[in-house]
Amino acid sequence: MKRKIILLAAAAVFWLVACREEVEIFEPEVEQVAPPSEEPPAEEPGEGEDEDVPKARLLGFYLLNEGNMGSNKSTLDYMDLVTGVYHRNIFADANPSVPKELGDVGNDIGIYGSKLYAVINCSNKVEVMDKFTVRRLGQIDIPNCRYIRFHGGYAYVTSYAGPVELNPNYEQTGYVAKVDTATFQVIDRCLVGFQPDELEIVGDKIYVANSGGYMFPNYENTVSVIDISQFEEIKRIEVAINLHRLRADRHGNLWVSSRGDYYDLPSQLHWIDTQTDTYGGMLDIAATELYLDGDSLYLYGTEFSYNSYDWTISFGIIDVTTRKVATRNFLADGEERKIAMPYGIMVNPVNKDIYMTDAAGFTYPGTLLCFDRHGKKRWEARTGDIPGHFALLYE
Repeated sequence: MKRKIILLAAAAVFWLVACREEVEIFEPEVEQVAPPSEEPPAEEPGEGEDEDVPKARLLGFYLLNEGNMGSNKSTLDYMDLVTGVYHRNIFADANPSVPKELGDVGNDIGIYGSKLYAVINCSNKVEVMDKFTVRRLGQIDIPNCRYIRFHGGYAYVTSYAGPVELNPNYEQTGYVAKVDTATFQVIDRCLVGFQPDELEIVGDKIYVANSGGYMFPNYENTVSVIDISQFEEIKRIEVAINLHRLRADRHGNLWVSSRGDYYDLPSQLHWIDTQTDTYGGMLDIAATELYLDGDSLYLYGTEFSYNSYDWTISFGIIDVTTRKVATRNFLADGEERKIAMPYGIMVNPVNKDIYMTDAAGFTYPGTLLCFDRHGKKRWEARTGDIPGHFALLYE
């Protein structure tokens, strides 16, 4: 019996190694990209909080690299802001027994409680890890999952529900999955529009950007509103076609990005009044990605046109208090030319450094660039393929 167990164990190890050899293995790497901090940066108190109460220290951030669809090359990196060391491919190193590592297309990442969640779109799963060690704790199975948010002990994940298929008559509507973060089980689903992308939680409501992205030229144009206690859709707000990003500010505005149709309708930025759940207005500025820092909404646009077969790249900051463009470029003169294809953005809440990722040609390693608050480049680091999604890690 003992010999049989040993043989079975050996066979299992051989099987795991064989599975890993079928796909590319990403070895862990470390690189000193910035000088160590003299003191670990401390998080500042939020609005209305007691300044005498010590806040958690900001240690660093995770960066999820998407990897090209079908390549099974999503990877996870970590930037240690205390030591200035960049760590590449940390998931594989922490989880040697996972045969295919993270999987196919890392689409979103978030931290809730003690856990780190990575939404892996075309692998139809959400990987759940310990937020400090990155050791795998479990997996949540959700088809064609897209984005994740958290509230009251639950994770909420958007799902396209159906297969990856460009079809103007696509029949499968999407949904939001409600996940118990203690058991990793999907306990409920709420149907929304076609191909729902980002979601945002404001008070007792969930807002969902319905894109209809698979249905060209029949795009969706609504934001679904879900009552979080009943977990039912209670309203749809017409905004614009092919919606994508959502960010809620502290003044009752929900900012919504539209991708346009890639022909004659450009990308634009819209807002909804969350007090009345009505459409508020529009700013004629391209918005591919959004990051809200205080009252400053950072954005960039990467617009592709099928008319010219060319890209238009732009940067800007919106003052959410006035709902006006504060600047058309938050980078110093000439610094924008150091980014071939912007793909992700985050602002350090303590020192206001700006982190941007460059996906370059999409099929080879990208770059993470750090700019100071004045838009001057401080350092850069090589990443995995298509770096795009950040999650801040606090002590």
